[in-house]
Amino acid sequence: MEIKAGALLQTIDSPADLKKLSKSQMQQVVDELRQYIIDVVSVHGGHFGASLGVVELSVALHYVFNTPYDQLVWDVGHQAYGHKILTGRRDIFPTNRKYHGISGFPKRSESEYDTFGVGHSSTSISAALGMAMASYYKGEKDRQHIAVIGDGAMTAGLAFEAMNHAGAANSNVLIILNDNCMSIDPNVGALKEYLTDITTSHTYNKVKDDVWNLLGKLPVGKSFSRSMAQKLTDGIKGMVSSSANLFEALGLRYFGPIDGHNVSKLIDTFKDLKDIPGPKILHIKTVKGKGYDLAEKDQTLWHAPGLFDKVTGEIRKKTFDIPQPPKYQDVFGHTIIELAEQNEKIMGITPAMPSGSSLKYMMEKMPDRAFDVGICEQHAVTLSAGLATQGMKVFCNIYSSFMQRAYDMVVHDVAIQKLPVIFCLDRAGLVGEDGPTHHGCYDIAYMRCIPNMVISAPMNESELRNLMYTAQLDSNKLPFVIRYPRGEGVMPEWRTAMKEIKIGTGRKLKDGNDIAILSIGHPGNFAATAIREVKADGINPAHYDMRFVKPLDEEMLHEVFGKFTKVITIEDGTVVGGFGSAVLEFMNEHGYKADVRIMGIPDRLVEHGTPKQLYEEIGIDAHAIATMLREMTAVKVLV
Repeated sequence: MEIKAGALLQTIDSPADLKKLSKSQMQQVVDELRQYIIDVVSVHGGHFGASLGVVELSVALHYVFNTPYDQLVWDVGHQAYGHKILTGRRDIFPTNRKYHGISGFPKRSESEYDTFGVGHSSTSISAALGMAMASYYKGEKDRQHIAVIGDGAMTAGLAFEAMNHAGAANSNVLIILNDNCMSIDPNVGALKEYLTDITTSHTYNKVKDDVWNLLGKLPVGKSFSRSMAQKLTDGIKGMVSSSANLFEALGLRYFGPIDGHNVSKLIDTFKDLKDIPGPKILHIKTVKGKGYDLAEKDQTLWHAPGLFDKVTGEIRKKTFDIPQPPKYQDVFGHTIIELAEQNEKIMGITPAMPSGSSLKYMMEKMPDRAFDVGICEQHAVTLSAGLATQGMKVFCNIYSSFMQRAYDMVVHDVAIQKLPVIFCLDRAGLVGEDGPTHHGCYDIAYMRCIPNMVISAPMNESELRNLMYTAQLDSNKLPFVIRYPRGEGVMPEWRTAMKEIKIGTGRKLKDGNDIAILSIGHPGNFAATAIREVKADGINPAHYDMRFVKPLDEEMLHEVFGKFTKVITIEDGTVVGGFGSAVLEFMNEHGYKADVRIMGIPDRLVEHGTPKQLYEEIGIDAHAIATMLREMTAVKVLV
């Protein structure tokens, strides 16, 4: 179904076209852009509420600033749909997040208007500051550098580190704080309360408005110098407590808050701010999901609702004739409650993903034992370590690719101190439409090289429950990683009785001859399907579910290499330094000779698409495994 943009939006193929229109036409552009996003996302899916909330901002930025010469960084990236549509990608926007289509996030290789890749959060101020410093060095004094950062992203330490530097740097950078009290879930913490206070402080904001209005009337550059204007500003600031504004204490000139849905006001404000040199911050108030009533009312649900009827608001859900297995993350969410009811030492921590990780269930039922700490992965890990020093059994639930942001804390604060924090790494493997910024490819490799770590992966929901049970037992004295994929598992009847698994032991699922398959985690199910497929060919593989990458089940590996000279390893992590590499290291150490094929995520970036498409592309789906089995058993191996 072809989706057409509004008449005025159809004439805009670049910001240059936008600039040809009058300021009075910008509201029509805003209305048509918002409607086009609703039309496309309702049919094709994608993130929804975040981009609706910044439609006016997107239009105003490209209308006033000279992009791409002026550098614009979006943070987080799912705010950028309007930006993409206005910068030459209107007609291909329906391919957003689809296999071989455009990315759901800004991507430097996709467009010169995408100045920085921003699939995660809180990077924009650092990136824009770096750009500004480079421009200053090159003598490009007229170049503007704009970081649009959501208030959820502002909670991360990196944002504060960047502001601390920006306030002292001689750079032309504008930080736009998009304040809507949301990331994916409602924002938490003292910063949220501070922004609310500064928004509602009539005394502070009246003084700021008076100063701004007064300076706007001064003949700066004529008889009244900028230095004189600055002295007057500093003097008037004395009317307000020196600690009244966090941002100005960091050396950033603060403006706002202003209505982020008044496009005319935004345009006027940006024109004024262009003439004010140095680091500054504009605080705008917006509503996530603006313009679509249901998205405004339930902002978490409508962050990325999937396909829906744009008229009725009915979210289209798949219907099945047979019971479906639950999502792995929901099994985690319900299991941690079961365990916490039995063990009063259990606590849960997540960095701003309570809905995505399903820790929300525990937060609702046990609010004094489960916490969302904001977009602060480093803090989440070290907080968990601190809790563990006091005997708590902490389940630190973080998406696999987000855990990369806290790697130093895993090493220094957890592993070196042998603190038994339980890392539940959701979204391991290929996650689908979010693409390479969110794929959980590297966790096996980057965790495996750290001493004192236990690394495991369940093949199904029952095994996930067993690993969670094992990790919280007092007998476990080490950091314990449990990695599992996004989405549906394989067991409709998943509420099995939990039991302890001896750490470092696998299980033989099927005996066989000719060849052995060693799998780790969910891809073991691909292998099981492949084994059924090749049965008609007379191929009878053995199948071992290893369960642990570290420590490996060496007794089982001795059995495998004592019997088989042909072995396939299967994992949904990188083949560089991953599970297959661990098996090869064992084989070399013990002098075994065998033909070993490692199947996993190749040493390249895997783009976005459905998980099924991506696993087919890289060749670790059931059909690819069956093909490998046929190939290896048809050729005699020379040892």
